[in-house]
Amino acid sequence: MAETNYDVIVLGSGPGGYVAAIRCAQLGLKTAIVEREKLGGICLNWGCIPTKALLRSAEVLHYMQNAKDYGLTATGIEADLDAVVKRSRGVASQLNQGVTHLMKKNKIAVHMGEGTLTSATTLDVKGEKGTETLSAKHVIVATGARARDLPFAPADGKRVWTYRHAMTPTEMPTKLLVIGSGAIGIEFASFYNDMGANVTVVEMLDRIVPVEDADVSTFLTKSLTKQGITIRTATSVEDLEVGANGVTASIKGQDGKVEKADFSHVIVAIGIVPNTENIGLDKLTEMERGFIQIDDYGRTGTKGLWAIGDCVPGPWLAHKASHEGVTAAEAIAQELGNTDVHPHPLDRNNIPGCTYCHPQVASVGLTEAKATEAGHKVRVGNFPFIGNGKAIALGEAEGFIKTVFDAGTGELLGAHMVGAEVTELIQGYTVGKQLETTEAELMQTIFPHPTLSEMMHESVLDAYDRTLHM
Repeated sequence: MAETNYDVIVLGSGPGGYVAAIRCAQLGLKTAIVEREKLGGICLNWGCIPTKALLRSAEVLHYMQNAKDYGLTATGIEADLDAVVKRSRGVASQLNQGVTHLMKKNKIAVHMGEGTLTSATTLDVKGEKGTETLSAKHVIVATGARARDLPFAPADGKRVWTYRHAMTPTEMPTKLLVIGSGAIGIEFASFYNDMGANVTVVEMLDRIVPVEDADVSTFLTKSLTKQGITIRTATSVEDLEVGANGVTASIKGQDGKVEKADFSHVIVAIGIVPNTENIGLDKLTEMERGFIQIDDYGRTGTKGLWAIGDCVPGPWLAHKASHEGVTAAEAIAQELGNTDVHPHPLDRNNIPGCTYCHPQVASVGLTEAKATEAGHKVRVGNFPFIGNGKAIALGEAEGFIKTVFDAGTGELLGAHMVGAEVTELIQGYTVGKQLETTEAELMQTIFPHPTLSEMMHESVLDAYDRTLHM
């Protein structure tokens, strides 16, 4: 077996792995990446990007079906599920090719195959042409994660789906059960509802999108219910009886009673399992529930071994993985003698989260409840979409923006949004938090008119009893 030596080997090519490899190469390090499936990982091929393509199709369908609200007439509107899926896969393919180009551009060696760590700095890669041994001064593990199955009803791709099956359906669900109301569950519930399915969402906790601010959860529940989605919280699925033509679910409600209901399909969105087993990690470093334990720069407890992304503690988000990849790459370069880089540790309190349902949800920082629990005396601002001229002109007057400040220092502790395009707006507050802004800077900032971003200004003003347009 031929041995190839590198400065850095990255195991996994998702948004954490390929970004880490690019940054390593930019810093002059001889870099390789190992991937067993497709470059781009889950995010580009089966997650963030193709999902958003599906949701965009559903959004366009929604607007076409409601053309009369805009003074327009549209008839004969219908969805072609096969065409929608084909477009989504085309988007994923285009981006996969883009990552391939980036690897070539940055002179990163790509080894396709199954990678197994034989030590902290060596890997055996089993590919189509046999097994080769790679070694490096440093190895970054970026193997990601996969959907968690129900213990009593593993996904079969026919009636019981994970997100991967839900993105390439062989048929359109008529009556769909979505188990779990995190971002993935709610996005697919929103998509299939817009496409015409009868959708029920079941959540074990007492509210949907439970990591979000309580006010956002309440608002989103009302909005999705109004759209025809059945929301059942404090409810669990106890069993699934899978047949050739459908699924019978045993559902335990808030009252403790178990009832049976029939569905054509089920989407399981109850979390993830890290891809850390059977790759040699168990003998090399500390793990907890399968997740690799790291410091704020991505170092494990083993010299030369690093980890980033969905195989380390959360939140499990693509942009967090990419940021970790850059941080780890710069920390490695520094260890190898580059004195021009100054890596910064990850600030987990400044990672934005986005859910692309209709209406969208976005947030950063502490919720009002978490801020209070942390000992802050808070000032809270809230501004509704109905008070914004651009939102009304867009026909998107549903939603609000909420800001949370420390009453003593004026520090922006958190921001929470629900409504049209809030996934684009949230970065304004994220930058503000990164710059350690207070209410004063935000109040003194000029926001363009007419824009949705004016609501960000008004929410800040409202926290200090100075709102202008409500």
